[in-house]
Amino acid sequence: MVDLDDIDRRLLDRYQRDLPLVAAPFASIAADLGIAEDDVIARLRRLREKGAISRVGAVVKPNVAGASTLAAMAVPPERLDEVAAIVSAQPEINHNYEREHELNLWFVAVAKDEAALSEALSRIGRATGFAIVNLPLVEAYHIDLGFPLQ
Repeated sequence: MVDLDDIDRRLLDRYQRDLPLVAAPFASIAADLGIAEDDVIARLRRLREKGAISRVGAVVKPNVAGASTLAAMAVPPERLDEVAAIVSAQPEINHNYEREHELNLWFVAVAKDEAALSEALSRIGRATGFAIVNLPLVEAYHIDLGFPLQ
């Protein structure tokens, strides 16, 4: 649990989507929030370090720029945090999450092409010692993953 002040909440609520497409997006955000650009950057860094956010960046339609997949692993519950940390540390991982299922650790991987994606999944399998079930996109559905905080 991370303590959020009013500015943190406004920052996260307003910019989960629609990051300004301008030369200085953090300056634009700062002007909107009434704080300094350096403060926006420091807040985002602190929120990331505390685990409140995983990243700041674009979300691109699957397989339009590069290759992506949903993947899952069956991990013993006592090792879930350890394995999730290994998965999250990989540069190709967008996010991961626990599910109540035999396949209990799910993640989205993105790479420059299918070969790089396959290598990333193999590397994660070797690093964790667990088999990965690759679940490539068959039919796209739009799911809005924004979560209002206020």
